[in-house]
Amino acid sequence: MVTMPARSRLYDAILKEHLTSHRQMAFVSGPRQVGKTTTSRNHADLYANWDNVDDRAQILAGPARLVEHFQLNRLAGKVPTILFDELHKYPRWKPFLKGFFDTYADRLRIIVTGSSRMDIYRRGGENLMGRYFPYRMHPFSVAETLTQALPDVKRPVRPPARISDADFEALWVHGGYPEPFIKRDTRFSRRWQALRVEQLLRDDVRDLTQIHQIGQLETLVKVLVGRSAHQLVYSHLAEDVRISVDTARRWIDALCSLHLGFLVRPWFKNVSRSLRKEPKWFLRDWASVEDVGERAETFMACHLLKAVEGWNDLGLGDYQLGYLRDKSQREVDFLVVRDRKPRVLVEVKYHGESISGALKYYQEQLKAPFAFQVVIDADYVNADCFTSPGAPIVVPAKTFLSQLL
Repeated sequence: MVTMPARSRLYDAILKEHLTSHRQMAFVSGPRQVGKTTTSRNHADLYANWDNVDDRAQILAGPARLVEHFQLNRLAGKVPTILFDELHKYPRWKPFLKGFFDTYADRLRIIVTGSSRMDIYRRGGENLMGRYFPYRMHPFSVAETLTQALPDVKRPVRPPARISDADFEALWVHGGYPEPFIKRDTRFSRRWQALRVEQLLRDDVRDLTQIHQIGQLETLVKVLVGRSAHQLVYSHLAEDVRISVDTARRWIDALCSLHLGFLVRPWFKNVSRSLRKEPKWFLRDWASVEDVGERAETFMACHLLKAVEGWNDLGLGDYQLGYLRDKSQREVDFLVVRDRKPRVLVEVKYHGESISGALKYYQEQLKAPFAFQVVIDADYVNADCFTSPGAPIVVPAKTFLSQLL
């Protein structure tokens, strides 16, 4: 086992820029153990954690008590930053923040973290529109091991760079969550993965959802863990778990909100058609996927989702992630859309193979400038994937992923 030092994160640069440039609150959401609190505390002068009984009492007492407690009513040499950790567990967190921000925004900056997608839980009815910017935090990716700088506003894709063999192997085997990625110990990673799922089911589901049939939900999770990179057929899932189709949909939505996994929908120009078609399901932790082909596709899905959500959060465009499949069963694993125009087609392979016919077909149909067959075990090539639009090409994952986020 090799012990490695803690690493700085891309999100340090994101929060630094936000606090320097914007008065709005920064909402940092993401999965358990992804590093939200550690990173956010690097930028906070003051800290209040809802899970701490003393801090909770101060929050429940109201904004004025917090101002007095943190001495925000005294002259200071700089504008301080306060971090509210896991505040979304407070049923009235939205009206609390609205009142706090509206009254004291000129005196301080505010960061709020939460494990769930904080826009999902409509508690309290208060509107925070215009008062915050969301930032969705993801595990380490190939690009983030290479640079923690913000992408260029004019060209979000980065120049290619070589990831070390040790870092790429650690990402592939242990995943991108900070602890297992840095520790690189197989026994630790297995125990960490099991405990993370258990805590999600026992703690987050209890605190943040109305689901009471925990036993059946555990059964659904076991099924989903084995189906990463597969299309979801809700009727089949409902039959396997012995719940209704509507319940299966609601529970999967909740598991997505709690970051166990995410859905990638088939892309059509007609959005309603996309919603009617079956989505593909991906685990957030690709290291939990045993099958090599399914892990390769999940690995790619997680990297592409991080890039798409990050570019959106940074205001670099309107990006979407989808996949392509028609009645003739022609399929391409991923499509990245920018400003409603298809930009990048991605087909994933673990080993090098001849270029997919579907990749050629869909590029011709959609007029997407880039089409890549990305190979996981291929050696790095020091060439920019995005220099020259054209016919589909085979590219190494080590090159392609280094250019994302």
